[in-house]
Amino acid sequence: MHRFALALLALAAPLPALAHVVAAPDTARAGSYAAVAFRVGHACSAGDVTLKVRIEIPPGVVSARPQPKPGWTYEIEREAGADPKAAPSAVTFSGRLPDEAFDEFALLMKLPATGDTLVFPVIQTCEKGESQWTEVTSPDAPGEKLSRPAAILRLTPVELQPATHQH
Repeated sequence: MHRFALALLALAAPLPALAHVVAAPDTARAGSYAAVAFRVGHACSAGDVTLKVRIEIPPGVVSARPQPKPGWTYEIEREAGADPKAAPSAVTFSGRLPDEAFDEFALLMKLPATGDTLVFPVIQTCEKGESQWTEVTSPDAPGEKLSRPAAILRLTPVELQPATHQH
């Protein structure tokens, strides 16, 4: 009976809020087009309102097209002086997201054909401050707990096609 009561207490305890911005899904096939949503779970501080979400695009991503969101605008950034068709360096969504709600900011991206992991630093701007979700685990400390981790997309290798024989 004692274990049952402890289990009920554990279930009744409040769950922690999402503590960072995550990529969903968190895996995609290398070299493919993939729709990835960057999920924002809360504001910068309790009771605050998120006003902007800036997603930095890592090198190797050839294109990133934002999905329009009602009530939000977006801006695609490219290298200074770059061709308007050049790969984007960041996409910023602007609108209002109250602290008690969560939202997703989706991009359709052409992913690089090689590599293991893509890191997407995200800057969340609120009325009362800013949260920079930019930390990356060091190869020297793979189990390290980060307080402000960047969103990560793991790439799965392109499956090798069997060679076709011509007769």
